[in-house]
Amino acid sequence: MKSPFLVRLDSGPLLADGGMGTMLYALGIPYQRCFDELNLSQPELVQRVHREYIAAGAELIETNTFGANRFKLATHGLDRRVRDINLRGVKVAREAREVTGEPVFLAGAVGPIGRPLAPVGTVSPAQAREAFQEQIEALLEGGADLLILETFSDLAELREAVCAARSVTDLPLVAQVTFTEEGQTVAGEDPAEVARLLVELGADVVGVNCGVGPQAALDVVERMRSSGVPRISALPNAGFPARVEGRYVYVTTPEYFAEYARRFRQAGLALLGGCCGTTPAHIRAMRAALDETHPRPHTAVVVQAPRPAPEPAPAGTEGPTGLARRLAAGEFVVSVELDPPKGLNPGRILEGAALLRDAGVDCINIGDSPMARVRMSALALALLLKERLGLESIIHFTTRDRNLMALQSELLGAHALGIRNVLALTGDPPAVGNYPHATGVWDVDSAGLVSILKRMNQGLDWAGNSIGRAAAFTVGCALNPTAEDPRRELERFKRKVDAGADFAMSQPIYALDQLLRFLDLSGPLPIPLILGIMPLQSYKHAEFLHHELPGVTIPADVRERMRQAGEHGLEEGAAQARELLEAARPYVQGVYIMPSFHRYEMAAELVRSLRAPAAAS
Repeated sequence: MKSPFLVRLDSGPLLADGGMGTMLYALGIPYQRCFDELNLSQPELVQRVHREYIAAGAELIETNTFGANRFKLATHGLDRRVRDINLRGVKVAREAREVTGEPVFLAGAVGPIGRPLAPVGTVSPAQAREAFQEQIEALLEGGADLLILETFSDLAELREAVCAARSVTDLPLVAQVTFTEEGQTVAGEDPAEVARLLVELGADVVGVNCGVGPQAALDVVERMRSSGVPRISALPNAGFPARVEGRYVYVTTPEYFAEYARRFRQAGLALLGGCCGTTPAHIRAMRAALDETHPRPHTAVVVQAPRPAPEPAPAGTEGPTGLARRLAAGEFVVSVELDPPKGLNPGRILEGAALLRDAGVDCINIGDSPMARVRMSALALALLLKERLGLESIIHFTTRDRNLMALQSELLGAHALGIRNVLALTGDPPAVGNYPHATGVWDVDSAGLVSILKRMNQGLDWAGNSIGRAAAFTVGCALNPTAEDPRRELERFKRKVDAGADFAMSQPIYALDQLLRFLDLSGPLPIPLILGIMPLQSYKHAEFLHHELPGVTIPADVRERMRQAGEHGLEEGAAQARELLEAARPYVQGVYIMPSFHRYEMAAELVRSLRAPAAAS
């Protein structure tokens, strides 16, 4: 499976963001402050910078982790917070992406350790590599899409950083060097020589950043091209800074950067952006220049042509949903879970859904502000998927946020809009979310919600009043085969079945034994089971899910396989998911895939692999 980032690079120049430190300084943070620590103490400020760059047209944003290695953090007494700062840095960037709804890439930023290596200094190459690996593993755990190693003036140190990265991941790797005005490293290495070495070590993109302005950067790029490396990057400074009234000011204008964006494009650059002194204004100008010949590509989202509003269906004419028909026919159902956006723009979610639709997914199931964190209404997103992509949805619907009146009101509206697959849930308590003091309602639990839906299917509301005609909801319920108390879980499940649930969706499992042990206790299930699968991304990801996410249990042998996979964690996670699905298929009637970190391409690959046997037959 080729990385979406590399696929995007090969379709034309990709625009990165500009200076993070420059913007934080402009917002009042002194240079003496540890900028990386702001991920913990002022994440809203860091996220604001990310959002401004996204709004300016950047397709890639770098995490605020440039100096978040143990050596640099030690100067601020923070060397024990490496994991926290890097993990939070990715999370803040991811939040910015979700709020804006734009399909930008998240690059985990890694800079030099800030000390010379032996024999000049006291830090050995092995110690440097260990520090880089520690930082990179935290960035991977947070869900970075790629890594960007930047502002390295010592090629020996950059070698250790590249080797550290390649020892733990096969994600795309950008390696950038700072050159002198003469177009060489401090040690005198030529750009072509540097580029060849970095590609041999495993870098996917090589280039220049910081140090020099656009003109000198272009000269370096031209010399790198002579080496024959396939992808080159340039993220230069906005010239050299001047000290004006006690503050550092960069004088290179956005218009000048726009002109060089055209020249970089003509030089065949794969990735360009800015470093120190560049701002959203510079990125916006570069975006406009690139759009003259290479508009920002988006995944094709086929939208149905506008049409007059349909006439209301005659009483009692709604048939079963597509999901209900497939389940009744004994077909194997394939769904993928998407979380609604955290902001106003659903664009990135729609692009991901379009990719999944083209891969052959049957439906999309949509979370209802999961983990008690505010997101767009599941009902609203379901309607967008239906009208713009022709996709059927299963909306998650919780009793946490709505009293009996609101529950029924929204369900009536959903039915009128043609959204009729509902997964009835109790919902995570507000205390775990971003509004911990919000009031949970819970007039009924999930079994009570199933009863409400089934009453509506009889043409009645909860109080026994007529709703005009019988509704046609297909009702799902949750099931956790790995619950700590399986007998209690079975009792709860029976309550939901007795209330009228039509199908069940399980929590994610990671071994067939987890399912079989529950089925041995329960006997044959009276309703179809759709199995939850959350592909693992890395060993760190597996450890986090097992130890820190309620309701998820990952067997030791599965975690050990992820540990042994090392840098091939993504491939191993996908392979394990395929193995489990193949083994579990005789016991379930469908699967829903939960892609971590919104890696829709991995989910699409799994969907295609599930569809392949059906297509062959």
